[in-house]
Amino acid sequence: MNPASNLTEIKSNIPPHVKLVAVSKFHPKETVAEVYNAGQRVFGESRVQELDAKQAQLPSDIEWHLIGHLQTNKIKVIMPYIHTIQSVDSWKLLQEINKYASRINRRINCLLEIHIAKEESKFGFTFDSCREMLENEEWKGLGHISITGLMGMATYTDDTDVVRSEFRALKHFFDEIKGKYFSQDTQFRELSMGMSHDYRIAIEEGSTIVRIGTSIFGEREY
Repeated sequence: MNPASNLTEIKSNIPPHVKLVAVSKFHPKETVAEVYNAGQRVFGESRVQELDAKQAQLPSDIEWHLIGHLQTNKIKVIMPYIHTIQSVDSWKLLQEINKYASRINRRINCLLEIHIAKEESKFGFTFDSCREMLENEEWKGLGHISITGLMGMATYTDDTDVVRSEFRALKHFFDEIKGKYFSQDTQFRELSMGMSHDYRIAIEEGSTIVRIGTSIFGEREY
């Protein structure tokens, strides 16, 4: 596996309007540096501890995205440098991010994670619980977060019809939410769907951010 050439190949398959997040979890900082040197600037990590260690040792112009489940007691650690938290799965978490961001006067981009997969193990709002939170409007008082879009993970299956229908449902929901709550907000424009095995379908269904790890870095080094 050559991560740099893998990156080049994947970029050739992604339209210019789609942002590539290179998911570097479980890969050493040396491999991340290789992909950085090949021109990639946006990286995603799942675990705060690993993200924090790499962030300290890699170039400061990297745009870091947290894509894994975030516990409230870990928020403070990433506040100084995190660009986007893609995995906001509760109202409580949104409030806590805002609280810690306000202490250092930063504004953090947040994607609301929506549970679209058949696996129970995945996190996220349901469509209804997300509507309920937005209907409440308390989120409008959180001055240190920007809700910039939605994120979802499709069921891990070879059945592309299932994957496509889940992505399509999320895109419909994105359009609904955009029209109802964010119609005047130009920041709300991101739809993060698609990983190594399904990103092509995700792009066809309207994704603006893809999160790709294995196809760039190879199998994870646990």
